[in-house]
Amino acid sequence: MAYVIRRFILLFATLVLISLITFLVFQILPGDPVRVMLGPDADEAQIETMTKQLGLDEPKYRQYLHLVAGFLQGDMGTSLRFSRPVLDLIMERLPVTLSLSFMSLMIVVIVSIPLGIYTAKRENKASDLFLSSFTQLGMAVPSFFVGILFILLFGITFQLFATGGYVPWSESVSGALRSLFLPALTIAIPQIAISFRYIRNAILVQSKLDYVRTIRSKGISEKIILYKHVLKNAMIPILTVFGLIIAEVVAGTIVVEQVFSLPGIGRLLITSVNYRDFPVIEGVVLYIAFVVVITNFLVDICYSILDPRIRLR
Repeated sequence: MAYVIRRFILLFATLVLISLITFLVFQILPGDPVRVMLGPDADEAQIETMTKQLGLDEPKYRQYLHLVAGFLQGDMGTSLRFSRPVLDLIMERLPVTLSLSFMSLMIVVIVSIPLGIYTAKRENKASDLFLSSFTQLGMAVPSFFVGILFILLFGITFQLFATGGYVPWSESVSGALRSLFLPALTIAIPQIAISFRYIRNAILVQSKLDYVRTIRSKGISEKIILYKHVLKNAMIPILTVFGLIIAEVVAGTIVVEQVFSLPGIGRLLITSVNYRDFPVIEGVVLYIAFVVVITNFLVDICYSILDPRIRLR
């Protein structure tokens, strides 16, 4: 219990620090949000009035406290471009980004774990060397380029999948899958290349330890050794990698949503940056940071379940 409390305090401190850094960054960046909101024809009286209405004439520490208080109450401010609450804009686009992230993670898990186990069992054989070399392509090629190739090949040439836009799950399950599969695969490919190598190496390291030799000397089958002992002990480094991969997947949606014209949070962020919509940018950045920090918190909890010794350190 003390371990969970310590991790929770660390989680809270990290979120506070991220919110402070985000606030300070937007204070340093050039550009006046009030002038962006009112346009080039606004006079000084209008600018002064709007500045007071938004509370931007107050000291910085009070602006930060207002920001934190608003976030705690679910109020992220109002978009300068859309003239709508930021929270509403994020919630509208959240199903697209969550669906895309979930599908990407499922593809990574379904492909990388069996592939890592297979290549570990065939260490230094032709199939291991081929797959290890081939997956390096996945790490070397940028996601946006892979996305464009998929659009040209599977969307335009063979017309197997939609090349842009999003079909809600409530309208058509098959339509949603067709619209999200290629973007999810685009995000998943580099993560498969990374995670598969970690899984393979973690299994090989465990397989060569003394306890495995002892078990093997008792005549227990290789399948039981792998799935009951080796894989269980290899899960801690594998979990670390998947914690990082979740953060990469969330970040990857920003570019891929733009390539496939998906109306998700990543596309909202790009649009907001183009129009210097600071309230939306702050809200989206904090949302991404929140997802990453919560993911790491859950990974830490999983560590303590897999290896109770961690709770005693």
